[in-house]
Amino acid sequence: MMMRKVAGLASVILATVLSVTLHATEPRRTVGVLYVVHGGGEESDIGETFDNALQFFHYDPNNVIFQRIIWNPDAWATVVKSDDSQAYANASSQYKKYKFQNARIGGIDPSPNITDRQFEEMTWQLDAIGKERGIKFVTDIAHWLGTQTFIHRLPWPRYLYGPQVEDGAAQTYCGSETDGGPWKHCNPERYNIDGPGERLLKRGAEELIMVDLTTSGVRFWKTYDVVDMTRRMVDDWNQRNGTDIKVRWVNDPTDLMRESYPTDPPNWTRSLGEPKVNPQIPLTGRPNPLIQDPLLINSIVDGAIAGMNPDVSPEDTAILIVNHSIRNGNQAFDPKVNDTVLLDGLVKAELLRRYPTMQANNILGSWMGLKVENPSIEVTRPGGDKTERSREMRGESLGNAWLYLSDRELPGGDHQYRYWEALELFRERGVGHIVVVFTQIVTDSVLNMVELPNQIAKEIGWRSWLRAENLDYKTYPETGHPFADYWGVWLNTACKVPGEPEGLTEPCCLTMGGCGTGQPYPPPRQTPITQARQDTDPSLGFDISAYGHLGYDSSQGVPNEYEPVQEQYRGTWELWQSPSTDPRIGKLLAGQVIQLLDKGSE
Repeated sequence: MMMRKVAGLASVILATVLSVTLHATEPRRTVGVLYVVHGGGEESDIGETFDNALQFFHYDPNNVIFQRIIWNPDAWATVVKSDDSQAYANASSQYKKYKFQNARIGGIDPSPNITDRQFEEMTWQLDAIGKERGIKFVTDIAHWLGTQTFIHRLPWPRYLYGPQVEDGAAQTYCGSETDGGPWKHCNPERYNIDGPGERLLKRGAEELIMVDLTTSGVRFWKTYDVVDMTRRMVDDWNQRNGTDIKVRWVNDPTDLMRESYPTDPPNWTRSLGEPKVNPQIPLTGRPNPLIQDPLLINSIVDGAIAGMNPDVSPEDTAILIVNHSIRNGNQAFDPKVNDTVLLDGLVKAELLRRYPTMQANNILGSWMGLKVENPSIEVTRPGGDKTERSREMRGESLGNAWLYLSDRELPGGDHQYRYWEALELFRERGVGHIVVVFTQIVTDSVLNMVELPNQIAKEIGWRSWLRAENLDYKTYPETGHPFADYWGVWLNTACKVPGEPEGLTEPCCLTMGGCGTGQPYPPPRQTPITQARQDTDPSLGFDISAYGHLGYDSSQGVPNEYEPVQEQYRGTWELWQSPSTDPRIGKLLAGQVIQLLDKGSE
């Protein structure tokens, strides 16, 4: 009898323990987490370029591409092969550029694989925390752009499948004879699928948290596009399912960008010009917590240190911080430039803390070039303007570094420079080594592995690159280096023959110091002055010479392939190492998600 009582008591105790244990580990709620990145592809081909071009515009219902191209079968074949390189986000030029860049690094862009590894680390971290807290985390990745391989990561693929215009057709194009179609492995129904947010909702997510490293986590209109499209998808889901699921964004926890978004005209985008009503929400008290996280700051600083020259002292070392900016008009709601200046300032402070002898005035922030006004341009299309690319601005158009809510105001102080202006200062000061840091990048891609070093080399040379004497065949399998013969691999290289009839052309000269052919360097403008100069005009090409354009004057003699002449830069330079697979990135993402959840439960 006693044995029976003891056995019975043991069963009760065991059942109680199991009940408590199961209750402690049973999730109380399911939280969906979307890791937001820029997106792109591993390879470059015409099909991928077509999809990227349409995806670029599908967020903007006021743009002519949205209204007349995306769901218009008669226009699809014109997208990649168009002579008007500006019409489709430079699709033709972008195809040529990425084809060259991917070839330089062996054909495969590492960014998607690195993103997946960051995502896996974040998911692992969240799973561990979730078990402790009784939260089931379900996770996925969202892209701003998704090539054919990654369309399932667009925020709402079926929105682009469409049509979103009257009398339009679903987007099913897979190429034609005009553009090398039908494209290999292209699925006409590739957009008729669930996106990442929908997948999380079908897995039981009761709320969606979005955490962004599109440009190292600074708030940005591209990420806002993804967040806004996800919210629209969730609104549709809620309406169809009678739910009330919310979407929150880690990087903008007070919803500054949504609350500051222009309200008149209704459904405003920059395609409509200056807004009539802009809420003008102050930035004060609207922080971005992610960009201030020590995990991010230290991972960037460690990468900068990895780019230092061991033979040059810190006090003789300069740090060039380069970054992209926003688009004209988006300063009405986009604080990207302000966030970037804050992020860069924290990086600078940590560098100076670690290296007290480093010169603060040799750590400078900088921006790309921008279009300039040409009053002679004859505007021929609605919404057109009189701006164009120029040689003095390096043929670039990504330098609209306007502060939030400003009237096109650049930051001042140590962020007032274009990157070549900062390099010129370093050259004049005689620094021994320059580390180039793109703080908005946390994932290696052809952007920082090929494009950025060519931008720098055209200014201060490829032979001054720290790896020039010991080429890097691991990163650049065929050449050992990232450099082109000239930067502008997408250019038209036929120039008019001086003094000959119109229509007669010969190869342009793209060699600094001249070619001995009668064609001058740099090539003269080929575009009529009454038309906007496009990015394919050969006058925008720059020779990648041994020691660069800064400090060189062709009237004073020819350059030397093996040593700097005149006032050319005499030090070395190197790229920083992006965080990429640093496990701190996964911890950063997970930690910021938990921080937002904790604040929401206060």
